[in-house]
Amino acid sequence: MSPLQIKFLGATQEVGRAAISVRTAKTQVLLDYGVMLNHEPGFPMHVPPKEVDAIILGHSHLDHSGAVPIFFIHGKKPVYANKLTAELSQLLISDFIHLSSYYLPYGYLELRAMMRNVKHVDFGVKETVGDITFELHNAGHIPGSAQVFIEAEGKRVLYTGDFNLIDTRLLEGAKMDYGDLDAVIIESTYADEDHPERAELEKSFVEEVTDFVERGGTVLVPAFSIGRSQEIACILAAYHFEHSVYLDGMAREASRVMMNYARFLRDPKLFMDAAHSVNWVEGWRDRRKATKTPCVIISPAGMLKGGPAAFYISKIGKKSQNAVFLVSYQIPGTPGRELLEKGVCVIDGKMRKVKAAVKHFDFSSHCGAKELKEAVRRIDGKAKVYVVHGAEGNCEHFAKWVEQELGLEAVAPKSGATFEV
Repeated sequence: MSPLQIKFLGATQEVGRAAISVRTAKTQVLLDYGVMLNHEPGFPMHVPPKEVDAIILGHSHLDHSGAVPIFFIHGKKPVYANKLTAELSQLLISDFIHLSSYYLPYGYLELRAMMRNVKHVDFGVKETVGDITFELHNAGHIPGSAQVFIEAEGKRVLYTGDFNLIDTRLLEGAKMDYGDLDAVIIESTYADEDHPERAELEKSFVEEVTDFVERGGTVLVPAFSIGRSQEIACILAAYHFEHSVYLDGMAREASRVMMNYARFLRDPKLFMDAAHSVNWVEGWRDRRKATKTPCVIISPAGMLKGGPAAFYISKIGKKSQNAVFLVSYQIPGTPGRELLEKGVCVIDGKMRKVKAAVKHFDFSSHCGAKELKEAVRRIDGKAKVYVVHGAEGNCEHFAKWVEQELGLEAVAPKSGATFEV
């Protein structure tokens, strides 16, 4: 039996450009091929397309999907993903081309070619590429997100992708029962911090929103288009929130797509109720009306880097009876982070103090430290653990914990590192 090789092409000791090559003597598959979203996009290490047999896409976020169209510049490859992930990826990559085409080696033609070559795989269904067999399983991160379980050369390997063990209003948590494993590639985004208890977080969020709206204020909730926006709408619906809720930006398109794939959601009825009870913002008239109404506005971008949220903050931020509730992680240097730390934002073209109340609610779609540790404890066998997708020392920190506490061999690989399983 020849060895199974794993090569790390990105997301090593950083968050972004997730890309991993798994190969046997005969076959090579890529697990994700994403971008790094900086001022200009960063790409994973190059892989000669002629050597790649297939790409397996775990979920739609650009840091996992955004570089896949590169394989369609001079040819084509099968891309394995479930239907929901494929459609949401198309939505995000299309928007990415629209915003960043100057920096990208591909355009809409390559995206179309990619979509034509998607092979749909449902959760729990075995697929084979050459001598590699794999299955996708729910990852609990965003709708459609999957962990990839691989069997090849008599070895069993799990790539968690971005995952969450906790049930949320929108999704069921990942289950993690794979039997004996030889290798696990695990994310470590929050290896150094725990998230608050979900039920308490929801309750305090709804109470504070209600408080502001009932006093005549407008609450802006900047949220990621895919996952977070829908979850916030579901939380408000679950608590029978009685006031108006507006949904804007790409969150609308994403919600429309999800309505066709309710089977991927934990409570399809709650999601449909939420989708039917919100006001869908259809244009500027609705936008202006929303800013003058006591209501909740759910709108991307989640870090205020653009989207309708950038317009809303310039209106809502000026009045002290209003509030801005950030519900997504805020990357250092983003307008959302500036608002959180310094209470300032660009309003009417100038950096100004925001008069509205500003709060952060940690609704994460990743495992916190406690869940990451729990996930590794659930692994059977003497698996070697590869820790990726973590910044500021989190990969090394978590690998060390795994070695010391669980006695498993663990490593935080560097970019380009190759290992034999």
